[in-house]
Amino acid sequence: MTRALVIHGAGMNMRGKAQVEIFGPATLDQINEQIRGYADGLGVDVEIFHSNIEGEVVNALYDAHERDVDAVLINPAGFTTGTGPLRTAITQIRYPVIEIHASNPTSRGTVSNILPACKGSVYGFGVYGYYLGLEAVKHLSNS
Repeated sequence: MTRALVIHGAGMNMRGKAQVEIFGPATLDQINEQIRGYADGLGVDVEIFHSNIEGEVVNALYDAHERDVDAVLINPAGFTTGTGPLRTAITQIRYPVIEIHASNPTSRGTVSNILPACKGSVYGFGVYGYYLGLEAVKHLSNS
């Protein structure tokens, strides 16, 4: 079975509570419920992790490397424009990382600093972007 880790970065715990006009009304728990449903439907074993602390996200990436996950979907949220160790960690792990954003940060002038280290990205399709990312994970692990 394909194994994927979904990582939610800084501020994702505020989804449905702040900036609803940009990110929509779904809370992080509701988003996670949808992701689990998508994963079940695709036959993907999914683990979900959230942290507002970049070092914890880096540790989750390294831990997943040791546990042989097939891929990671990351919504870096507040870490999108960071210059810290997250981008370096992505370059050091053996599995593909796909950057996911429910909104389109580029439309707001945000340029992702981690995208160059990622296999690809899905922007602007709401929570359905996680489904598209999981489809890509399934495809990558079967090729």
